[in-house]
Amino acid sequence: MRIEDYAVIGDTHTAALVGRDGCIDWLCLPRFDSPACFARLLGDQRHGYWRLSPASPIKACRRRYRENSLVLETELDTDEGTVRLVDCMPLRQSYPEVARMVEGVSGTVPMRMELAARYDYGSVVPWVRRLDGMTTLVAGPEALCLWAPVDTHGADCGETGAQDGPNGPGGTVMATVADFTVSVGQQVPFMLAWYPSHEDLPRPIDGRFIIEDTDRWWRAWSERCTYQGEWRDAVQRSLITLKALTYAPTGGIVAAATTSLPEALGGVRNWDYRYCWLRDATLTLNALMVAGYDEEAAAWRDWLLRAVAGDPSQLQIMYGPAGERRLDEWEVGWLPGYEEAKPVRVGNAASGQYQLDVYGEVMDALDLARQVGIDPKGPAWDLQRVLVEFLETGWRQPDDGIWEVRGPRRHFTHSKVMAWVALDRAVRGIEQFALVGPVDKWKALRQEIHDEVCAKGWDAERGTFTQYYGSKALDASLLMIPLVGFLEPHDERVRGTVEAIEADLCRDGFVLRYDPEARGPEAGDGVDGLPGREGAFLACSFWLADNLALIGRHQDALDLFERLLGVRNDVGLLSEEYDASAGRLVGNFPQAFSHISLVNSARNLSKGPRPSSSGR
Repeated sequence: MRIEDYAVIGDTHTAALVGRDGCIDWLCLPRFDSPACFARLLGDQRHGYWRLSPASPIKACRRRYRENSLVLETELDTDEGTVRLVDCMPLRQSYPEVARMVEGVSGTVPMRMELAARYDYGSVVPWVRRLDGMTTLVAGPEALCLWAPVDTHGADCGETGAQDGPNGPGGTVMATVADFTVSVGQQVPFMLAWYPSHEDLPRPIDGRFIIEDTDRWWRAWSERCTYQGEWRDAVQRSLITLKALTYAPTGGIVAAATTSLPEALGGVRNWDYRYCWLRDATLTLNALMVAGYDEEAAAWRDWLLRAVAGDPSQLQIMYGPAGERRLDEWEVGWLPGYEEAKPVRVGNAASGQYQLDVYGEVMDALDLARQVGIDPKGPAWDLQRVLVEFLETGWRQPDDGIWEVRGPRRHFTHSKVMAWVALDRAVRGIEQFALVGPVDKWKALRQEIHDEVCAKGWDAERGTFTQYYGSKALDASLLMIPLVGFLEPHDERVRGTVEAIEADLCRDGFVLRYDPEARGPEAGDGVDGLPGREGAFLACSFWLADNLALIGRHQDALDLFERLLGVRNDVGLLSEEYDASAGRLVGNFPQAFSHISLVNSARNLSKGPRPSSSGR
């Protein structure tokens, strides 16, 4: 299925993708970044799935989330009648669970359930047996157990047409199946629980109660939202999605629930996004504070402090959900990839890159925390002083840039702007909150960075800032210049940069991060070191809407924002990018950065023609 044909359910520890056909094709247990036990999304039936759908052809599908909830309802029409599937993951008590229920809406509909768990990204077939009235699936340290009120048995679910692989010759798929019927008013619940295989079986749970209890939890959480601007429904859905991508034990928010969904269909730009990016820090904090989620904002701030603690020269651009630093990248050779986009990657080698901008992101986020009253002193300021002291010399070095490009290091303009942000927020902390630091020294360094960016990052001939010093290429990250307060929106250099990005980086009304196909010194010299193209980056398109409003083009900003809302799928979810030529969402899904940017742009644009010029 298309990426947009999926919806997400989760328990604030991990998340599953449920297709329009009633099949769960992606689930990592017990955490976001754990190996998948259902990996059909990146392969085929051999790699794990859980299907619950009519046995006869589906004629039509309608689906929605329950209001202000992460409980998913999917109605499927057949010649025999209509059924409703209800899916959720209850908030975790001990181990992860998935609750599914079939409800009869009309007629009497034959149903089919197929459960084929394959641990370790589809490579390990479990030992399946009946035990105490439940079906257990065990392999090594992992186990699943299924409670079902219908008879189940093992069956060969056919050939996939794939070549021989780690799961057997010819792609034969053995699964636990059940055939049953559902009539009007009937409810048939299924519960699946993960547990360590050396422990006792989890106790049976009433799936109907679990679904209603989960729905109540999400509705209560949503009621805390204080956002009262325009597009409230879209903002609320984005906030629920951000909560679903939160790792509750630590407060970290992963960038997406998936790995290796391609940035270009059939391409090689396939990365693991099940980690927490510092790049997202300020915008995440801002989005949470906009909606009144102070508790989540404080938890994210605390995660940030723990993750970056230590030697400032070892600051990473991303960390694991609990702050892990080792994110070794490797290729899953037995998975053919989404629509054959190879390779499938686990881990992310970009975690070892040097990105100067993250120092600015951390300082900006902690400054925002101070502004809203989250612990302005103590250990947080001690850490910030160390970070700024490193930047006193570190800002002069070339880096890998905000987009994790895998080409040579350069003096990226955005990176230098964010170094300026780090100094600016440190100075503001001293001046506004009586924090202790060498303010005169940092003011002078702030001015030095500003002067250099305006001299070396500016192309006077074209009237725009450029991707890196001496380049003619553009980069959508330059749209942050007025948003972080580096220049005021009325500055002609801001207008020139916005108009240049519109002219050179927009494709069918959406914004590319940069032109990945450009080659040669005048165009960018293949800055990312990778072949092929990618889709338009949705977060950057929201930034352009913010910039258009800042320079007085409010109607153009509204038009772009509405266009962006229009590429959400039918349940309000966004991926990382949009392929305008194919008319499809691409990249990992659902993408926190896209939803964060939606929330912030909605706040900015609903206030009128002038969003804040300091990223607030």
